[in-house]
Amino acid sequence: MTQSGGIPRRTALAAGLAAGVGATVLGGLPGAAAAAPAAPSAAGRGGPGADWFAKPPRSVRPKFRWWWPDGLVDPDEIAREIDQIADAGFGGMEIAAVHHSIKDKSVLDTARHGWGSAAWRDGVEAALSRAARRGVTIDLTLGPSWPVAVPGVSPDDDVAAQELAHGRVALAAGASYDGPVPPPLHAPASGVTRQRLLAVQAARVDTANSTRKETGLDPASVRDLTALVADGALSWTAPGDGDWVLISYWQRGSGQQPESGPHSAPAAYVVDHFSAAGTGAVTGHWDRRILTPQLRKLLRAAGGAFFEDSVELETDGLCWTSALPEAFEERTGRPLLPYLPAVVLDDSNQVFAFEAQLTRQIRHDFWATVSDLFNRHHVRGLRDWAHSLGMQLRAQPYGLRTDAIASAALLDIAEGESLGFKNLDDYRCLAGGRDMAGHTVLSCEAGAYNGSAYSTTWDRFLRTMGGAYAAGVNQTVLHGFSYATAPQVSWPGFAAFSPYNGASGYGESWGPRQPTWQHVADIAGCLGRVHRVLQAGTVRADVAILRQTGYTATGIGASWFTATGVPLGWTHQFLSGPLLDLPSATVRGGRLAPDGPAYKALFVEGDFFHGSTPTLAVDDARKVLALAEAGLPVILYGAFDQALTPGVPADGETDRLRGVLARLLALPNVARVTDKTLVGDVLNRLGVTPDVRHATSSTLLNAHRATTDADFYYLCNGKHAETVKPAVAAIDHDVTLRRTGLGSRAGQTVPYLLDPWSGEAVRLAHYTRDGDDFTLRITLRPGETAIVALGRPGLFGDRHGSRAHVVATDADEALFTAEGLVVRAAAPGTYTTRPDRGRPVTTTVRAVPAVIVPGRWRLDAEDWRPGTGATRTERVAVTVTLDALLPWSRIPELADSAGIGRYRTTVDLPADWDASHGARLELGQVSDTCRVTVNGRRLGPVDRLNPVVELGTALLRPGPNVVEVEVAIPLINRLRVAQPAVFGGVARQDHGLVGPVRLVPYAQARLS
Repeated sequence: MTQSGGIPRRTALAAGLAAGVGATVLGGLPGAAAAAPAAPSAAGRGGPGADWFAKPPRSVRPKFRWWWPDGLVDPDEIAREIDQIADAGFGGMEIAAVHHSIKDKSVLDTARHGWGSAAWRDGVEAALSRAARRGVTIDLTLGPSWPVAVPGVSPDDDVAAQELAHGRVALAAGASYDGPVPPPLHAPASGVTRQRLLAVQAARVDTANSTRKETGLDPASVRDLTALVADGALSWTAPGDGDWVLISYWQRGSGQQPESGPHSAPAAYVVDHFSAAGTGAVTGHWDRRILTPQLRKLLRAAGGAFFEDSVELETDGLCWTSALPEAFEERTGRPLLPYLPAVVLDDSNQVFAFEAQLTRQIRHDFWATVSDLFNRHHVRGLRDWAHSLGMQLRAQPYGLRTDAIASAALLDIAEGESLGFKNLDDYRCLAGGRDMAGHTVLSCEAGAYNGSAYSTTWDRFLRTMGGAYAAGVNQTVLHGFSYATAPQVSWPGFAAFSPYNGASGYGESWGPRQPTWQHVADIAGCLGRVHRVLQAGTVRADVAILRQTGYTATGIGASWFTATGVPLGWTHQFLSGPLLDLPSATVRGGRLAPDGPAYKALFVEGDFFHGSTPTLAVDDARKVLALAEAGLPVILYGAFDQALTPGVPADGETDRLRGVLARLLALPNVARVTDKTLVGDVLNRLGVTPDVRHATSSTLLNAHRATTDADFYYLCNGKHAETVKPAVAAIDHDVTLRRTGLGSRAGQTVPYLLDPWSGEAVRLAHYTRDGDDFTLRITLRPGETAIVALGRPGLFGDRHGSRAHVVATDADEALFTAEGLVVRAAAPGTYTTRPDRGRPVTTTVRAVPAVIVPGRWRLDAEDWRPGTGATRTERVAVTVTLDALLPWSRIPELADSAGIGRYRTTVDLPADWDASHGARLELGQVSDTCRVTVNGRRLGPVDRLNPVVELGTALLRPGPNVVEVEVAIPLINRLRVAQPAVFGGVARQDHGLVGPVRLVPYAQARLS
């Protein structure tokens, strides 16, 4: 697309997207692409079987961020740690050189054991070889720590990260300046020895344009004085029509090094992320210095991914690259220099401003240009190079003011993070790019919490991730697994982020050092099953939100949908302009991207990042018009009859934009709304309804995937952000789910409940149906999840086929068992059950024993203490008899202990207990992970967020029954006394089996 005068408005980024995500772009034209490696097969594209859900393959299981102290690693220990991770049921590791906890970096001997050294390469080869034997994957970070850096690059090199620094001098009306060009306000970073004067300007101060932090300037007064500079000096007299300011601009290296270095010898410096040369410095270093023939062979066989962490470029000035002025003029048709005052930064703060609208438009154009350069040269360049090695590129494409939504469409695997993301909409931005481009995986750096080292519980992790999964995440990279040891570390071993600034640090160091590792296979299995479902088939989302500025990690949501729509069952994702150029951006049957997310409507609102101004690029408005003319419902929220261009408009461009929007608003399937409370009514009027519905506002979150065999609904009682208060309450209400009928007739559909903890997929017995809509009761505790599949009878190997189901009963529940359709009740009585066909059935339940609360418990504790070395743990046996359950912190013998607790009690059942009786064991408060054994039989995994164990009708017997509960206690209370200088500031925590523990009997009767 072009604007008036033939100036290209869409950049090479969009051209590459339009040509397909594998396209490279040279000179703005799509060219031949390096062949992408085969992506991991998306689970569920074939027909599920009995084990499809129960036994998820390694490819969908969670991974660990594996922190190494650079190359100070031993191949035997590496193999041992891969075995530990594989044996625990995880799917892979990402090798990352991170050691913030080590203050004296000299102990790491970077000359011989630095990142990229021969020792590091030997470690990587050992990891890849062992991983191949164990069937797990290895990913590699592109450099040591973050951001991406290259050893041997000088901060003065052209390929190093650049900044634009500025100096300023105020001049009164008519005053003269005669002296050296104003130097930068900030001295250059260490190692930066040269800087180049880019330009000198003068501008008249205009207080009408000033803000609390910005000096207002008159844009018409900006003068270029660069030609007056001689031998580093400037002589100039200000006109007499007001106060003036002299501004100098200096280009120089930022001197940034990767976090917590040095990691190598010579030291590494961050590269220019906006030029092909900067990316070439990274790939060239790998090609010349790291990738031996053996390593290349191992990488190609492994089929893993290179990884880039969030792009945290740090500078006192403005992120820069030499080609920026040329790229800006190519993109906008205007030179950048006259606009520089409006974009220059000082410690991330804006310095000068023109009139507000013009300033907003200039800044939009500038950062859109930076975004184009980042996506073209950095993201696409690294991706195509990774493909040439048989690898993929996984990255966190945020941290800058760039279009992360478009980046997600370019990446093989986009990744977010639970620590830095403010709410679920940050994930929905990346999900929009992923799904419009036809990728499968949205990854998450998961479970990092400030100050929570060795005190993070798995229930906290699960509560965090529950909502993220509903927002589009379907792979977790846990933060993380630390290599066992490093010089001068203390028990329980090396931890990448603890101590951190002398105190407990970020995240966890999971592994055998943790008591919960004895149960962690239960966690790995649960997450793997969730991933299995959420990588199946194709995502479905109700509405696409068109975002003019594609940032993420901002916490900025969508009008009405975030606050009101989501609690009513609506789902949404965010798109940015370049995604409208993708081949998927077509309409069929009133759906946008019909073979992908199949959005039912497009919602356009003002630009949240620029004062909520109603803006659209002319090219984007034309594309929206074409989509609407093809039948897509479109809603515009705000004064779009008076819309503006996001950037500085060319002559007549605003009128052209409003003309396109007038045609758009005249269509019957397009509506404009100015009161956001009316958005729901407008959607209803346009015939747009969500796939998930419930009568009242709820904390229920959902994600929908469709395959040829089933519709999968992931449901979570979660919150929109980690910090939302008050806490989420339990929910218990009806939910209606829609069968989309993809590939099969909805008439052959029955609902299944898939338990991610046990791996069981059971046909639901109690629901109602209205055409394609299935209504069932959903009861979830805070953070708890449920997975419902709507598919053909027998889909998961069950034998209940198309048998009648229950539409109403006054019993506690109806369910299918091996005996057929049964009802259960916790109290005696006569119950009436109405099936979907035939007469109501009356069932009489005889006596049911009362709820039993066990009294005395024997606790055999295994207290974990520091051993003779940093990686050795002493286990001391402590036995306690408890008349009442208490947390370990309140048991004198265990107050500062951690480890494993084995609780044992006896429950007596009456003599008339028979095969019709069963029970559930409610554990109450229990922390952290646990397992249950009854009468010598160990039961399956326990849901950490709803620790209620189904005992069934065959396990218990009349008379005494022995119940044992094994609980893993986090290390923090022991570390408080073992390392008080680091962990002493953490409050003593309450862990253990606290209860109340209740055995809740029921009676079960088969329905004829």
